[in-house]
Amino acid sequence: MIDLITILGPTASGKTSFAVSLAYSLDAEIISADSRQVYRQMDLGTGKDLSEYVVEGKQIPYHLIDIVDAGYKYNLFEYKQDFEKVYEKIKSDEKLPILCGGTGLYIEAVLKNYKLVNVPENPELRKSLEHKNLFELTEILKSYKQLHNITDIDTVKRAIRAIEIADYQSKYETTELTTKPINSLIIGLDISREERRNRISRRLSERLNQGMIEEVEQIMKNGVSAEDLIYYGLEYKFITNHILGNLMFDEMVSQLEVAIHQFAKRQMTWFRGMEKRGFNIHWIDALLPQKEKVEIMHSLLHENGIN
Repeated sequence: MIDLITILGPTASGKTSFAVSLAYSLDAEIISADSRQVYRQMDLGTGKDLSEYVVEGKQIPYHLIDIVDAGYKYNLFEYKQDFEKVYEKIKSDEKLPILCGGTGLYIEAVLKNYKLVNVPENPELRKSLEHKNLFELTEILKSYKQLHNITDIDTVKRAIRAIEIADYQSKYETTELTTKPINSLIIGLDISREERRNRISRRLSERLNQGMIEEVEQIMKNGVSAEDLIYYGLEYKFITNHILGNLMFDEMVSQLEVAIHQFAKRQMTWFRGMEKRGFNIHWIDALLPQKEKVEIMHSLLHENGIN
């Protein structure tokens, strides 16, 4: 029996709109699997598009979006706890949960039902890593066998924190399974590299025009430090550096665009890795009309005993 639907894919593949259409047809609820949409105030830069959660005047329930303040450093341990609370509540209401997002580490930890601990800071390890560059840190992270994230580490601080977690897990075996994995029907939105690049470029331009720079300026005025914003990477890293005068506007846009393309590529690498690790992902053409994608989903659900 399917307990959860999972919708994954790279950035700009249309995950949210598809999940919302499916949730509307199933009277289901959506649980976000996005490591940055948890933050309040960080809207344009994380691509929340909350208006998409309304279909024909009906609000589709969503969870784990806007749950902590910008400036906070939310982590996988907290996400797993928060997911379990929301998941159990949705199931107790006899609704079907849809997990939707692009943070592969969050998705995999949830589906495999890993037992996690809140990993403490390791000052000695941090000191030994502080002079290494991002490439060197990424290579170190890859050397660990435990579950770790190489998708969303485009800043040195995020990479050091990821190594800190992987190092702790390697010593204390914190990712052992406690209960059986969640039985989920996993759907991936398949989009060509060229179309993905076009969408990323178009969306970046749109969000800059909608006021993404002003959003970051306002977050800084509200007391979040530049250092904390840079920690979040991607849009917040490059726009903050532009506001600080470290990057001209054109430099910021071109470098950010490249970084988002690289991020999408890393996401796909993670998802392909999930397949090698035993996950059965049903890939659907992202460019199909929404109605056709929903019909395909209903056929898959029917095959799995859900009408």
